[in-house]
Amino acid sequence: MKIGILTSGGDCPGLNAVIRAAVLTGDKLYEDEFIGYRDGWRGVIDDDWMTLPRRRIRGLSRVGGTILGTSRSNPFHDGEDGAAMVRRQMEEHEIDAIIAIGGDGTLYTANRLFEAGIPVVGVPKTVDNDLGATDYTFGFDTAVQIATDSLDRLRITGDSHHRCMVAEVMGRSVGWIALHSGMAAGAHVICIPEFPLTIDEICEQVRSAYDRGRAPLVVVAEGFVPKDAPEGFMDYELDEFGRPRFGGVAEALAPVIEQRTGVESRATVLGHIQRGGEPSAYDRVLATRLGSAAVRLVHRRDFGRMVALEGTDIVDVPLTDAIGNPKKVSEARWEEALTLFG
Repeated sequence: MKIGILTSGGDCPGLNAVIRAAVLTGDKLYEDEFIGYRDGWRGVIDDDWMTLPRRRIRGLSRVGGTILGTSRSNPFHDGEDGAAMVRRQMEEHEIDAIIAIGGDGTLYTANRLFEAGIPVVGVPKTVDNDLGATDYTFGFDTAVQIATDSLDRLRITGDSHHRCMVAEVMGRSVGWIALHSGMAAGAHVICIPEFPLTIDEICEQVRSAYDRGRAPLVVVAEGFVPKDAPEGFMDYELDEFGRPRFGGVAEALAPVIEQRTGVESRATVLGHIQRGGEPSAYDRVLATRLGSAAVRLVHRRDFGRMVALEGTDIVDVPLTDAIGNPKKVSEARWEEALTLFG
């Protein structure tokens, strides 16, 4: 078979490991031929691609980012007939199937294409760990480790100056990175969208930690808004898929904390540093297993499905199970963290 691969949406540690595993599996087991579309769906739309012979993917599992590039292009943007464009491109180059590696937006597009008759399978990717139908996504473990290392450094400088450090981490509309990195770093308050605290509750925990001689550490998920926030506290632009472009809540929250508690406070937004660098061992292994399973899925012709992690097993599920249903932090996980505040 001749298979096209693309990486779309936000970059993520582990993408190259998926590409490597897919090419190796297809080459060794099925004598497949691969091409890689540059910059996600844009490469399909613009007929911009590169061949992926085995020599090109050597040693890729440890390399961060994606050799194919990525973008947030959408073949259905502005009412375009995305399926017709993709079908023409596949027919012209005799592509038998597409493996789409991405998050909610990428997989939503993949499902629309499948419903229009395009042979496509999905591989879930996001540092946010917010995709339904899979227990974990690759990239999340690396992002949590990077965030934890950064929080450890912030605690040191906070201790030196007796300051409250407010650190904003990624996560979009869920709080998985904040929850895991905050617990790992021993944060005094963790703020996540699923269970929003009031400003008074945050300040109470900050003051409690400060009165015990500690430099308070507040970890804030980028999609968090205080329960009692005044109108206009955060105002976000929308992306191409109509989703808010999060960022900046720590910078809005820090001066409020300082004003109400009298504790000098500083904000740090970790931002895209959480996406960069080499993937962790866990993410390399998970990405490799998913990439290999995706090729097997193609050869079974089980299109319109996505490979996923269930416990420690790699399974496959309908794309519809993964999209439009973000995996949120459960109340039980929140209660675990709540007891550690202050």
